[in-house]
Amino acid sequence: MILSAAYWRRHAHIIVTSICLALLPGLTSSCLDDEDLEQDNTYLGNFEACWRAMDEHYCYFDLKGVDWDQVHAAYLPIMRDSVHSNIDAFTVLNRMLGTLRDGHTNLYSSFNVGRNWSWYEDYPQNFDRTLLERYYLGTNYWIAGGMYYGLLSDTIAYVYYPSFSSTVGESNMDYVLGLLSNAKGLIFDVRDNGGGTLTNVNTIANRFCTEKTTFGYIQHKTGTGHNDLSDPVALTIEPQDNRVSWDASAQPVVVLTNRSCYSATNAFVMAMKSLDGTYTTDSLGRSYPKMIKTMGDHTGGGGGLPFETVLPNGWLLRFSTSPMLDTNYNHIENGFAPDYTVAMDSLNAYLYHKDDIIESARTYIKKNTRMRYKRKG
Repeated sequence: MILSAAYWRRHAHIIVTSICLALLPGLTSSCLDDEDLEQDNTYLGNFEACWRAMDEHYCYFDLKGVDWDQVHAAYLPIMRDSVHSNIDAFTVLNRMLGTLRDGHTNLYSSFNVGRNWSWYEDYPQNFDRTLLERYYLGTNYWIAGGMYYGLLSDTIAYVYYPSFSSTVGESNMDYVLGLLSNAKGLIFDVRDNGGGTLTNVNTIANRFCTEKTTFGYIQHKTGTGHNDLSDPVALTIEPQDNRVSWDASAQPVVVLTNRSCYSATNAFVMAMKSLDGTYTTDSLGRSYPKMIKTMGDHTGGGGGLPFETVLPNGWLLRFSTSPMLDTNYNHIENGFAPDYTVAMDSLNAYLYHKDDIIESARTYIKKNTRMRYKRKG
């Protein structure tokens, strides 16, 4: 069934609320009931609806250093005097939204998607999937829950997870970690992972902790003021009974990151970093710190849970309304620096088929592993 623009205008608050309910289990985003924000379906009406929705619900004006009233004053004359088509209107709205420099702020029309991807476009990629597939994974790897996994030649486990939109089940994690359990350590590669569903963050990170751990906080808008936010609510991970876990105190874990790690991937990095240095107690009562390090480049960020609303003309507006904080109550919108900064050398990749970030992770694991193997013969 095709819905007309008029239908969207009359019933947007019902449709958007329904979308919200459908999305809640995945926690990928949520939506706004903006019946009170209705404007006429004119160029100026859509401009005002867009500006006001952001004004009342967006959460990062202070962090971004943006005076939203001044932005309105700058773009209103352009919309009023220079817009003569939907393409003109889209261009102006997209430029207005671009002042926020937010990868979670998007405008969706039938002919274009407005976006700001400077969080990775302005930086080196530090990832080559072709190199990974041809010279590291090869053909002898398995796939489960969107994860590509296997053992490298030096008995180091490797998992590549390209998207948190790929659902990871508990049985997936049991098989992946179980089949890799005799490795010296684990490389968990999330480079170029632009995010997805937050529940997958917990499903994976739970397997590396030995007690319930708060890894960050989230806030929610409580009013229309720019700083009307709830008290921080704890984000936690915890061990899963009768499930396969990973002992990072004996088998180090290195999480590989680059600038294309965004949104849910940024939250995953935060969760894993929170576990580094926490203790695991063995069967003899001895305690050892977990070794969970991040390596590569700074993550791209994306610390706000995105919400959605519909403009009078049917265009979908998406933006951040629920900021995430680390355990020190700092915003994670701008991402995380790695524990070890390593850049890929294009010459090594081209001539010697070496990924410098993977190779550095292998060196770290071999130096710090506590796994011991019986000699043959």
